[in-house]
Amino acid sequence: MAHKRENDYFELLCRQVAHCTEAAGLLQAILADFDPAALQDQLASLHQVEHRADLVKHEMMEKLLHEFITPIEREDITALAQEIDNVTDNIEEVALRAYMYNISAVLPQAVRFGELIGRCCQALEEAMEEFRHFRKSPTLYQKIVALNELEGEGDQLYTQAVRSLYTQATEPAALLAWSALYDQMESCCDACEHVADIVETVVMKNS
Repeated sequence: MAHKRENDYFELLCRQVAHCTEAAGLLQAILADFDPAALQDQLASLHQVEHRADLVKHEMMEKLLHEFITPIEREDITALAQEIDNVTDNIEEVALRAYMYNISAVLPQAVRFGELIGRCCQALEEAMEEFRHFRKSPTLYQKIVALNELEGEGDQLYTQAVRSLYTQATEPAALLAWSALYDQMESCCDACEHVADIVETVVMKNS
């Protein structure tokens, strides 16, 4: 019975991250085939994913309230749940900003950013699947490093994307809107790395 209970938290964390990947897939599709007229409906779909992710987080918090023995420290489970929640929230916020700023067409760097966010979430999902075996996993560290490298790619893409805004003739309103959008896209990659950082800390604390 204890074994099942211990695995519960890892399973819930994996379910939470799966919602991140789902949200990233929706965002990627929105950016790759951008249609301003469809954006409001697409936002509603993204919000449903974010809501399902919240339900998983609440389920986890409810379990923590009633259980005294957990496979890793309670504050680490809470921190992971919160940071994973931040990933989904940040992804939803990209689409929300595109709607609020009335974006009519998407720039090529934004499409690349959407793909990169998808790869970050996929890498995070792979790392989280392996996390349940963290005491004996031969590959978890490499998966964390791979995620860190993707976040580094995000930093480079962000630099290039923002520079291109300021080196091309861009309307002031569009400049502001796209600067904010790129900031938010970079935040998605950063949020994935923050989860990986906590995983790495948990592994070190329990080694």
